[in-house]
Amino acid sequence: MLKQYIEAIEKNNIVSKTDINGIITFANEEFCKISKYSKEELIGKNHNIVRHPDVPKAAFKKLWDTILAKKTYKATVKNMAKDGTTFYVNSTVIPILNENGDIKEFVAIRYDVTKAVLTAKKLEKKEKELESLNATLEQRIKKQTLKLQELNKNLEIKVQKEVKKNREKDRIMFQQARFAAMGEMIANIAHQWRQPLSELGILLFKMKNAFLKKDVYNFNKDYNDCKVVINRMSKTIDDFRDFFKSTREKSDFYIEDTVEEAIFIIKETLKSHNIKINFNNKQSIIINGYSNEILQVILNILNNAKDVLISKDKNHKNIDIEIASLSDKVNISICDNGGGISENIIEKIFDPYFTTKHSKQGTGIGLYMSKKIIEQNGGSIEVSNKKDGACFMIKLPKKQEEK
Repeated sequence: MLKQYIEAIEKNNIVSKTDINGIITFANEEFCKISKYSKEELIGKNHNIVRHPDVPKAAFKKLWDTILAKKTYKATVKNMAKDGTTFYVNSTVIPILNENGDIKEFVAIRYDVTKAVLTAKKLEKKEKELESLNATLEQRIKKQTLKLQELNKNLEIKVQKEVKKNREKDRIMFQQARFAAMGEMIANIAHQWRQPLSELGILLFKMKNAFLKKDVYNFNKDYNDCKVVINRMSKTIDDFRDFFKSTREKSDFYIEDTVEEAIFIIKETLKSHNIKINFNNKQSIIINGYSNEILQVILNILNNAKDVLISKDKNHKNIDIEIASLSDKVNISICDNGGGISENIIEKIFDPYFTTKHSKQGTGIGLYMSKKIIEQNGGSIEVSNKKDGACFMIKLPKKQEEK
């Protein structure tokens, strides 16, 4: 029975024996397996053959002081295998005494806890990262909010400088148009952030549950998903900030990029009202002009189409955008299925202060300013009724190729 007990211990534990000087006199198969040494390589060697260089000398002094005092030593020990890999074992070192009470040898019984130790270290690291994330998230949101507020202040200053170059009537109208655009942009930011904020709340709740359950895989997955959502929110602020940048010098740009940027800004607002926008462009056409001004014109037309479609009680609400290359111009058409514009007012919609909206919704300066901007960029804008809605056509000169 004693022999069976010994076999049971050896098969399920890492067992070794050393003489009083720490020279290995016995090592079982489990010890060979975890240390990557053969029995021949272990027998006759000092037990520090598996000592890890990171372990301080004080730890080994405590071990020897304990066992030489004929006491049992217990600890979790960091070791190094033959191939340089690290393993952790819960160790119990027992001094064996002879009939005179003197130490004859030492028996060490261990079991592998490498996975548990590494998992605990990872959890500790992730917990610190989570604490840092929670500490900085609110600060980052405040920082972005301050940037937006500063942007709004700068916008008002830029608008004031711009309107001084025009007549008093245009100055007042342009200022009102920019503030109206700012209101639209803030509404669009709210739509863009609503979904990721909801996602972030769910992910943080899941991270808490995974941490409590020691579920490292799901914790890491949700943690990485949180970082993706936060980066996406940060990028949204940058994209909206770019909208307000004032470009006073003409530059080359692809018209399809400007259209796609306008769609990005308004897409969440359209989605919230079940409005589908279709833009399948396969052309690359270069324009030389003021890209931000063209962007504002396209966005103004899209906002008008949105307002019309919201007022309609219909199942399918669509806005279709197409780009066509002409001989020396590019044509951008923006059409909706909102029922069109009444024939008795269609000729007046580009007039200053003309509007079909309630006075609280607008002043009619949007399309007038849009027409002015397009003409200043060497183009033209017109509107007509087609199929079941209104269609705006913007023509802009393409960049002239150098001979």
